[in-house]
Amino acid sequence: MKVLVPVKRVVDYNVKVRVKSDQTGVDIANVKMSMNPFDEIAVEEAVRLKEKGQVSEIIAVSAGTTACQETLRTAMAIGADRAILIETDVELQPLAVAKLLKAVVDREQPGLMILGKQAIDDDANQTGQMLAALANYPQATFASKVEVQDGKLRVTREVDGGLETLSMTLPAVITTDLRLNEPRYVTLPNIMKAKKKQLDQLTPADLGVDVTPRLKTLKVTDPPGRSAGIKVPDVASLVDKLKNEAKVI
Repeated sequence: MKVLVPVKRVVDYNVKVRVKSDQTGVDIANVKMSMNPFDEIAVEEAVRLKEKGQVSEIIAVSAGTTACQETLRTAMAIGADRAILIETDVELQPLAVAKLLKAVVDREQPGLMILGKQAIDDDANQTGQMLAALANYPQATFASKVEVQDGKLRVTREVDGGLETLSMTLPAVITTDLRLNEPRYVTLPNIMKAKKKQLDQLTPADLGVDVTPRLKTLKVTDPPGRSAGIKVPDVASLVDKLKNEAKVI
């Protein structure tokens, strides 16, 4: 079975983001970038399925600028067999990404697509669901456990009331949750091997997809600052401040 794993290049989760002075977006100049953490979990899960002998090939896909090659090389260092970069300078929105992935799915015919449930930059949590709808494939979101049994997919997912277990036929789409696995440490030998692995480059035009943005960002601002907390001597003082100063009661 062939597995497709989309990965996104985002600002590293340890970096404190800064808004541009003109409020047009987030400043990424001279900022450390890395693979979206949820996508890293998706790559790790695909590699584990391959180690169990249930997957024959893992294809990492990314859409964006040439710099995304670095993210794809990281995916191949974790264990992906080859990679595809859909190169574009256009700001990609979830629907455009889903359409690009659908075009790649039509080309590669994978039996399983594993995506991170969301990207930590836009927190959209939409691409996986849109891809499943466009491809007309069954889907399981927020997966915390994945098993392939007798040609079917068994996915345990987290819901508000606890855990839900789904069984579905392949091909299918999965989005990963944090508790699915812990990605392995990438070793230097694997990083060197990844440099020799196949990386194909396409454009949206090659795939026949229009990626023109449908939404326009009007303004990006920092969240309002929070004032320091205070201690009150008793309940009466607390009630007084909530009523007369905070005016919440």
